[in-house]
Amino acid sequence: MSTSTHKGGAAATHKKSAAAASAANAKSKTKSGSRANDSKLQEFFHDEIKDIYWAEKKLVQTLPKLASAATSEELRGAFTDHLKVTEEHVTRLEKVFDILGHKPQAKKCDAMEGITEEGASVIEDTEDGTHTRDVALILAGQKAEHYEIATYGGLAQVAKTLGYDEVASLLEQTLEEEKETDQLLTQLAEGSINEEAEEE
Repeated sequence: MSTSTHKGGAAATHKKSAAAASAANAKSKTKSGSRANDSKLQEFFHDEIKDIYWAEKKLVQTLPKLASAATSEELRGAFTDHLKVTEEHVTRLEKVFDILGHKPQAKKCDAMEGITEEGASVIEDTEDGTHTRDVALILAGQKAEHYEIATYGGLAQVAKTLGYDEVASLLEQTLEEEKETDQLLTQLAEGSINEEAEEE
């Protein structure tokens, strides 16, 4: 083998190694989120954050109405307490926007709009001062919670995929609080409200 042939092979090998290193570096940067801004997943993620932001702000408006309609003092208290927690969720999402380098922006959430409209309809369809209305309110509240649980759980995983560990942590914190509220509503229903409604 000639010296020139050997050098040519070495140069080609070096170019391949450099290309592989460059590709690996690019992949690493994308994973950390520094180059994820152009990805379709990143765009989808931002849209979904806007969606849940709208949903939380909608719940801030809706929860006082549910609390006011409740017959049980415990249920009224649960809705009132969750209003404060939901306001914290709004603030937490605004922090997420800041981390992502975006201004807080809401995008209409059709799912939450439907859930809250259904909540309003159960108030109209049930008699004031009855535990049957409380059963309906709990069901409406849990539908909202389950939607949020699914959304925050999925978004936390996407945040991890994009390398936004701090964002994922914030979303998971909210996820756990939504689960706690769902469990509380179940406990209220099983504790006495369902049985009292059955006797009406």
